[in-house]
Amino acid sequence: MPRIVITLGDPAGVGPEVIDQALSSLAIPRGFEIEVLGDRNAGTPGNPDTRSAAAALAALDEAVSYLKNGSADAVVTGPVSKEGLQSLGFPFPGQTEYFAAAFGVENYGMLLTGSTLTVGLATIHEPLAMVPALLTAERIIRIGLLTAEFLKRRGISEPRIAVAGLNPHAGENGAFGDEEFRIIRPAIATLNATGNGTFTGPAVPDAIFRDAAQGHFDAVLAMYHDQGLIPLKLLDFETAVNVTLGLPKPRTSPDHGTAFSIAGKNLANPSSMIAAIKLACELA
Repeated sequence: MPRIVITLGDPAGVGPEVIDQALSSLAIPRGFEIEVLGDRNAGTPGNPDTRSAAAALAALDEAVSYLKNGSADAVVTGPVSKEGLQSLGFPFPGQTEYFAAAFGVENYGMLLTGSTLTVGLATIHEPLAMVPALLTAERIIRIGLLTAEFLKRRGISEPRIAVAGLNPHAGENGAFGDEEFRIIRPAIATLNATGNGTFTGPAVPDAIFRDAAQGHFDAVLAMYHDQGLIPLKLLDFETAVNVTLGLPKPRTSPDHGTAFSIAGKNLANPSSMIAAIKLACELA
């Protein structure tokens, strides 16, 4: 029986309550052993502190240990406070980078998928001013192939992936920037040459997500974090799941934060946690 571990996240946030609601629902697939990791008593709802952050980190470390020793087949991570973790010396921008480092994986990426859109990200947690310098053909190719691999794993044998431009109007033939023909277009040519799917673009960023939402593409490869996540959260906030690509075992997470302001008030919606658990089961 595949075993899924779920980390509570910061126990002062909504993680514990959305996990409880998800596991008590009828939506979780049968045939899986599920264990929740973390100390519920290490935090007061709505009042995060170093103790609650330390509990969140301890649960992550325990999950990695289980994945490495073979006693878990996938992990679902509850929401954490990045500020809280970093106050303890946590050196990573987020959980994505933490898991990649824990497994020594350099070829990794972030993807979010919901009922309407699937979005891979060429750059993740980076200042917007740094994105043009970080964007390379090699990076786009790497994330494009990881996104295609994810889609194939979900049963799409010939993925159709739209690659967004970086600039408004996809650069307007160089009027608003040259990254499209200097970096993105060569990357698309290489991706298509691999035979791992059909890659289209550079696509006009303010229009391509509508096309994908209407079913013309299986995923969009966005050039930076908010370019991809604003449309995804607008359309799929309650069903979106964060997936770390490239790990030896699946890691998923609900696409929302700790929501300290509503923690403990039974206001949190468990839909994204349910979707994250279901996807972890599917991938496992």
